[in-house]
Amino acid sequence: MDQSKKGPRRTGATRRIYMSLREQIESGVYGTGDKLPSSRSLAEEHGVSRTTVTAAFDQLISEGYVEVRQGAKPIVATTASPSRLHPSASTANGARRLSNYAMRAMRLPSHSTAGRKPLKFDFRYGDIAAADFPKQVWKHALTSAFMIHRDRLGYDNPAGSPILRQALQGYLWRARGIRCNPSQIVIVNGSQQALDLCARTLVNPGDSVVIEEPCYAMARNVMLAVGASPVPVACDHDGMDTAGLPDLGQVALAYVTPSHQFPLGGVLSVGRRHRLIEWAKAGNIYVIEDDYDGEYRYDVSPIPPLYLSGQDQVIYVGTVSKTLSPTLRLGYMVLPAPLIDPFIHCKQLADRHSSTYEQEALASLIEAGAYERHVRKMRRSSAARRSIFLRTMTDAFEKEIEIVGTSAGLHVVVWFNRLRAEDEERIAGLAGSNDIGIYPISRLFGTPTDPRAGFIFGYASMDVKSIAEGVSRLAGIIRPLVG
Repeated sequence: MDQSKKGPRRTGATRRIYMSLREQIESGVYGTGDKLPSSRSLAEEHGVSRTTVTAAFDQLISEGYVEVRQGAKPIVATTASPSRLHPSASTANGARRLSNYAMRAMRLPSHSTAGRKPLKFDFRYGDIAAADFPKQVWKHALTSAFMIHRDRLGYDNPAGSPILRQALQGYLWRARGIRCNPSQIVIVNGSQQALDLCARTLVNPGDSVVIEEPCYAMARNVMLAVGASPVPVACDHDGMDTAGLPDLGQVALAYVTPSHQFPLGGVLSVGRRHRLIEWAKAGNIYVIEDDYDGEYRYDVSPIPPLYLSGQDQVIYVGTVSKTLSPTLRLGYMVLPAPLIDPFIHCKQLADRHSSTYEQEALASLIEAGAYERHVRKMRRSSAARRSIFLRTMTDAFEKEIEIVGTSAGLHVVVWFNRLRAEDEERIAGLAGSNDIGIYPISRLFGTPTDPRAGFIFGYASMDVKSIAEGVSRLAGIIRPLVG
C-alpha cells in the first residue's frame, strides 16, 4: 500500500487528533480557508497537552492540509480541496456532503470528558458523588416498574408517562410554587434535549437568540448548531442586565438561568424580571427558564421561578441530573399552551419518547415522598461540602481570591486577583498534571472582560475530606505563581 495513504507512523493521542482533523477536511466538514479549532480547545476536548495537539498540526501542515499564520488560528490550506484528496473523501462512491447542521455541530467543542483518565481531585461542575445515589430505593422503584402488568410492549406517549406528569404537577407546586396542568408537562432526556427541542421548534437559521454572557456552553452551542445568531447580554450579581436587551427585530428566543445564573451565580432581580417579561411580551418572544439547580439554596430563601411572572411567555425547564444523577437523562418542561402540540410532535420525531420504566420509577419515588426526602438529604450533604470548600479556599488563599455564587447551587466561581485571564489554560493544565481538575471561566464567555483568572469549582462529586485535600494540593501549585 502507498505509504502516503496510510498517514504518518504515529501512535496514541497525536495520531487520533491528526486522523480526526484530516478526515474532517477530506469529507468537507472544513472547507478551504475555514478556521480550525485552536490547539487550546482541542487539548481540552481530548484531555491532552497542547504539545500533543501541536504535533498533530505539524503533520497536517507538512502534508499540505493546513496553513498557519502568525497570531491566527490554523486554517484549511487552499490546496486541500476534495478533488485532490484520498478516496476516503466525501466524493468517494458518490457519498454526499454532511448537512449544514452537522457541519455546524462538528465545529463546536464537545465539552465532553468521556474517556478521559479520571482525576483524583476533580472539581468539575455538573458531576455529583456516586455514593449519594439512592441505589436501593431506585432499584426497588425500577423493579416495581418492570413488574407492572402490560398487555403488550409498544411505543409510549411522546409527551411522557401520564403518571410521572401527574406526579410532577404536584411536586412543582410544592417545591417551586408552579401551578400547571399535567398536559403542559413534557418529559425529556435531560435538560439538554429540552434546549434542543426549543431550538428546533422555535428558531430558524439566521434568527437571533438572546443568551447570557457568560453562558452555559451547551445552551450556546445548541443555538449555534441550528444556525442561530446568539446575542449575548452581560450578567452581574443581579443576573442578566436587561438594560442590554436588543431591539426586538428578528429575535426568536431568549435563554436565561434566573434563579442561579450559570456560572456566576447571580439571582435575576425583581425589576429585571419584570423588564425581561415585558420585553418578551412586546416581541411575542418565548423565554427559556433553565432552573437547573433550583433545589439547592443555603443562605437565602427559595427564589420564585420566572415562570410565575409570565406563564404565557416562559418555557420552564427542570432536571433530576443534580438531585439523582446525570446518567439517568430525565428532565421535564412546562410549556405555554400554544407550544404543547408542536413540542410533542418534535419530541416524537427526535426519539419517540423517553424511557418508560425510568419515568415510572421516578413517579413512584415522587408519589411516595422518597424523592423529596432524598432532595433534602442532598441539600444537607451539599451544604456540608460547600462549607468545607469555602473555608479551606479562604484559609489557603485569603485575600488573593474572590468567590462568587455561594448562596445556591453546586458550584462557585473563584477569581484569583493576581493571576491573569490569559494564563487560565496553562494553570488548568498544570493542575491536571497533578491530578486536580479545575475549569477556566473564559470558556463560557463569548468575549471575556475580567482581566483576572477565574475558575468554576464544582463541589458535589467529592466527600469533604477529598475536597479539603484537593484544595490544599491546589494551593501548593498556585501559591508559587502569585509570589
